[in-house]
Amino acid sequence: MKVIIVDDEPKAIDLIASYLEHFSSFELVGTFRNGLKALDFLSVNEVDVVFLDIQMPHLSGLSLSKTLASDTAIVFTTAYSEHALESYEVNAVDYLLKPISLERFTKTISKLMHRLRGTGEGLQVAPHANGTIFLKSGLETHQVNIDDILYMKKDGNYMLYYTTSRKVMTRESIAEALSRLHDSFIQVQKSFIVHLSKVDTITTDFVYIGTDEIPIGKQYKEALSRAVKDRL
Repeated sequence: MKVIIVDDEPKAIDLIASYLEHFSSFELVGTFRNGLKALDFLSVNEVDVVFLDIQMPHLSGLSLSKTLASDTAIVFTTAYSEHALESYEVNAVDYLLKPISLERFTKTISKLMHRLRGTGEGLQVAPHANGTIFLKSGLETHQVNIDDILYMKKDGNYMLYYTTSRKVMTRESIAEALSRLHDSFIQVQKSFIVHLSKVDTITTDFVYIGTDEIPIGKQYKEALSRAVKDRL
């Protein structure tokens, strides 16, 4: 998906651009610090997604959004929560309040990917009504039941899916994996995601699924603890 960012704050542009690097399905093709320059670009270029600040000089984000093609996905970004009501005038995919965390941004990416799948594209990674996803591995594409996934391990540019019956390798980031799986999957270390319903034992430093020992990173312990308490 081709993406542009329109925001009068350079740091806001840099942050969103850095987050987008986690998602290989999204290609950043331009950044603009005011709506008029973005409008000029869009007059001769087609994009799929616009991350759009609402309050900008010369041409506001809301005004620019009303000029976009109906099939362009809009994600509003702003530091002012009072603009949320204004954004409902436009059929936006999401509304992000600054400062934007990677966790919140990942949820937006999930919404965008669902929209993409609605157009019939990206079927190789789509979750289906029967609870499966397709994982592309080299020249092969594997259908995997989500409930059969035990955990995942990041290995370089690849993700290893460990299931009840096999192991599948696909090229994706941690953020991409989390964006298309349900809330039972949680990151417990920089390289590991576990399926909470498959966890047998949790200690101070490890999660155990069967005989597999998975380390817990310090920065992930609090989130894991909250997730477990929510299930008690």
